[in-house]
Amino acid sequence: MKNTLKLAVIAALAYSTSVFGAKEVTLTGEGKCLKCGLHKADKCQNVLEVKEGDKTKTYWLVGKVSKDYHHDNLCSATKKITVTGEVKEEDGTMKVEVTKIEDAK
Repeated sequence: MKNTLKLAVIAALAYSTSVFGAKEVTLTGEGKCLKCGLHKADKCQNVLEVKEGDKTKTYWLVGKVSKDYHHDNLCSATKKITVTGEVKEEDGTMKVEVTKIEDAK
């Protein structure tokens, strides 16, 4: 009976996440331009590289807040930043719909 309850709770959480969207998270790492800093694209795109153990995970930063922050801050240089927003996977790429960007403390 306990396992059935646990499975029901897990299923409810999975369903609510898929129906109501991703949870807002805060990530800190190196903000860069995918084109100018990493040379991995044909046009500028803000990204955040976050160290997770011995691996680095790259998140594309999308939305108006990211676009407004772009050229003056990340296109010409790497900068340690903290980003808040919703993380979603799209076509194998992790993307953050940014609601806030600030210099990391």
